[in-house]
Amino acid sequence: MSEVQIVPFRPEHAAAWARLNEAWLAEGGFAVEAKDRKVIDDPQGVILDPGGRIFIAEREGQAIGCCALMAMDDGGYEVAKMTVSPAARGLGLGRRLLEACEAAARAAGAPRLYLETSSTLKPAGALYRSFGFLDLPPRPSPYVRADVWMEKRLR
Repeated sequence: MSEVQIVPFRPEHAAAWARLNEAWLAEGGFAVEAKDRKVIDDPQGVILDPGGRIFIAEREGQAIGCCALMAMDDGGYEVAKMTVSPAARGLGLGRRLLEACEAAARAAGAPRLYLETSSTLKPAGALYRSFGFLDLPPRPSPYVRADVWMEKRLR
């Protein structure tokens, strides 16, 4: 198996970004909600232009995973849209994507990483907790599926 690289999003990743995110939503039995649609359809305008980052896991030029950092009002970043294609799971790519996100957030001086997820996504929740994310009390969310809120303090 060839080497997997974690690379910054490039415009030519847009179709793979959409495909990967629509696939995990469908796999989880989730609807593509309004905020999903904005983030999937316009990663440049919704994530990158406001100061966020997107990382792509690439193998042989193919995008097989992704994760975004969305800038938050408090200077922190929301970890969003993390997925690894089913054929590439079990290779530690989710952790590598989180490591890239944390390194970028720390380099930007962010105080924390934040995320919202669904309790039905058991492997994701286990990964986040093993990576140092702690559960937060419930809060309002634009996502119907969100019933778990977590953060990792960076300073």
